[in-house]
Amino acid sequence: MASSKEYLNFILEQLSELEDVSYRTMMGEYIIYYRGKVVGGIYDDRFLVKPARSAVAMMPNADMELPYEGAKEMLLVDDVENKEFLRDLLDAMYEELPAPKKKKK
Repeated sequence: MASSKEYLNFILEQLSELEDVSYRTMMGEYIIYYRGKVVGGIYDDRFLVKPARSAVAMMPNADMELPYEGAKEMLLVDDVENKEFLRDLLDAMYEELPAPKKKKK
């Protein structure tokens, strides 16, 4: 099941307090970037983030879910209504996430 554009727009609005949040469509789902780094994505109308140490610490009871078959598990963000929490979550995760890979020419 693909994610809806409405859910994407809702999540983007919830992340609007952060600068430089973007997304890319991939196979009916959406990859979410913060300041150029992949933080997670929207899969089947669920907001999932990478299980960075800071994210696990901020959401110790979060469910680990598969974004799609064959992928690594990610953390399900339940508190998507809380803009302040989402801002703090992405800010905390940013330093731990790897830099984007350089594209080969």
